[in-house]
Amino acid sequence: MSEIEKKTEAAAETAAEAVTEDPAGKGKKNKKEKVKRSVGMEILSWVLTLLVAVAAALVIRSVIFEPVRVDGHSMDDTLADREIMIVSKFDYSTTWFSFPWQSDEAKENAPRLTLFGNPQRFDVVICRYPNRGDTNFVKRVVGLPGDTVELREGYLYVNGEKYDEPYINDEYRTGYLNSFAPYEVPEGKYFVMGDHRNNSNDSRSIGPIERSMIIGHVRQVVFPFNQWRGVPNGLDVK
Repeated sequence: MSEIEKKTEAAAETAAEAVTEDPAGKGKKNKKEKVKRSVGMEILSWVLTLLVAVAAALVIRSVIFEPVRVDGHSMDDTLADREIMIVSKFDYSTTWFSFPWQSDEAKENAPRLTLFGNPQRFDVVICRYPNRGDTNFVKRVVGLPGDTVELREGYLYVNGEKYDEPYINDEYRTGYLNSFAPYEVPEGKYFVMGDHRNNSNDSRSIGPIERSMIIGHVRQVVFPFNQWRGVPNGLDVK
C-alpha cells in the first residue's frame, strides 16, 4: 500500500470515529441539556430551602417564641409604648389558623390549637378580644377560672385577699374605673387588666376572655437594648 493510500485510509477512519462518537453534533446538545438540568435543580433547591425556612419560622412562632411590640400605655409602668417583647409559647399558647387578609369574623371563627399549660395568676400575657380579629393586646391575668375578683379603692382583691400589686403606680389607682363589686370568673375564662388601671380597655369593659384568646406569655423586653429586662409574674415583683 502506498503512502498516499495509507493517509487516505487513516483520514477515513478518523471521520468514521467522529460520526460514531458524535453523530449530528449530539455531544454538544447533551452538554446543553446537562446545563439546563443543573439550572433547574438549583432553582428547585432554592425553592425547597425557602419552604423549609418558612415552615421552621411558623413552628418557632407557634410553639417556641414570638416578638411582639407594645402599642399604647395600658401596661405603664411595667411595659412602655413601642418596646419589643419576647412572648414565650412553650409554657402555654394558642395558635390561630387564620390569614391576614381574612375578615375579623373569619379570623375569630378559624380553628385554634391550644398547647401546653395554662396562665398563672399575675402573669403578663398577649391576648385577643372578641370582635377584634387577631389584634394583640398585652394585659395581666388577675383572675383565674372560678376566682372572685374585686377592685376596692384602687386595690385588687382575689377571693377576699388584698394584693398590693407593687408594679402598679399609685397614680393609676384613682378614678371611676378603679372600683367594681365582687365578680366570679366563669369556668374556662380569665379576667385580665392593664397595669395602668385608668388607661386600659380590659375585662372590666369586655368581660373575661376564653383560654383560647390567650396566645402567649410575656417573658422579656429586648428593645430598646438599654431597657433589656425580664417580665416576672406579679407575685415576684418586690
